Amino acid sequence: MRVEHNISRLNYLLNLYKISTDELLVMINLNLKNKITKEDITSNTIDLRYLKRIDKIFNKGLSFYLDPKNITKSKEASIFFRKNRFNSELNIGAKKIVNHFEEIKLSLSAVSKLAEIDISRKVPVYSIKDDPKKVAKKIRKILYPDFNRNLKTFLKSIISKLADSNILVFEFVETWNKKETANIDGFFINPNVIVIKRYQRAFRREIFTLIHELGHFLINEEEIEKISFNYLAQENLSKIERWCNDFSYHFLAGEHGEILDNIERATEKNDFHFSLIDTISKETHLSRIALFTRLLYQKKISEKNYNTIKARFNEEYRLKREEEKLKKEAEKEMGIKHQGRSPQPIKSPLLISTVQTAFYEGILNEYQVCKTLNINPKKLDKYLL
Repeated sequence: MRVEHNISRLNYLLNLYKISTDELLVMINLNLKNKITKEDITSNTIDLRYLKRIDKIFNKGLSFYLDPKNITKSKEASIFFRKNRFNSELNIGAKKIVNHFEEIKLSLSAVSKLAEIDISRKVPVYSIKDDPKKVAKKIRKILYPDFNRNLKTFLKSIISKLADSNILVFEFVETWNKKETANIDGFFINPNVIVIKRYQRAFRREIFTLIHELGHFLINEEEIEKISFNYLAQENLSKIERWCNDFSYHFLAGEHGEILDNIERATEKNDFHFSLIDTISKETHLSRIALFTRLLYQKKISEKNYNTIKARFNEEYRLKREEEKLKKEAEKEMGIKHQGRSPQPIKSPLLISTVQTAFYEGILNEYQVCKTLNINPKKLDKYLL
């Protein structure tokens, strides 16, 4: 079956994702015996089967390609039209995640205007010429929440605190069986949206990523990236990335940073300050290796000892994962089943309040509320009462 399609819309997507027609053909011809040709997808009509294969790449829905209305390429529409280079080489999975949240951002921006919701910036704009430590000290007074030892609770608290200052945070969760996962940790897009990736059992990494992207927000520099936690790679980072890393460290460390600044060199004689590092890690949610990395920056531990400690932590992590794997295998043999499902992303209070206001103002209906919040209609009352 052949259908008429708007070829300009396909060209728009190719332009957006920086994919050539030949590259698209390679993707949609995967595992096909009878190959699809350029003429098959660039004429005014297209085989519906081919269109479905194209949509498996972009996930826009078939109606997107059949809509006769053209889409105008604009810098306001996407960061991919505002920037050509990013800190990471983005795969198609990452680009789709970014595009998804950009569409949500544009939708919420329109809703906010209709509902007369003030989403203007409340936090000053800084520069990389500003000392990240001094900026962190000022921003902590505004955005640092009450500390909680529970990592997830603390992350939720930060997201709520940012919402108070009109900074909208999204988490994205990828299922374990996804064919191509996004090769990014997070990103910041103007004017006020931060998106971070949920990592299983890695809330410390997620917290650090969130504050790193907050650094990008503060200096108003958009970025999509996989954050490097490797000390040896720091020299290759841009000034902006080093600034955001330093800001994230000082924001999370707070007064504990002064303790690290004033300790003596970590050696075998003082057991490398393991006890102190463990305490500070629990009180700041900075990982132990992040704190030892800071000591390495300050030349308070040798690179040899640092690498030994890092290898020790990696081995501890490997043994823990191996233990969990063996436990699951044993439970499986005993017939013990666990109901596994993907974790639900944390929802920013700013997102919820915006949607609630739009609903009460008659701008959004119940279906649109459920779609925007990604919730089951049965849970609607929880958000609208």
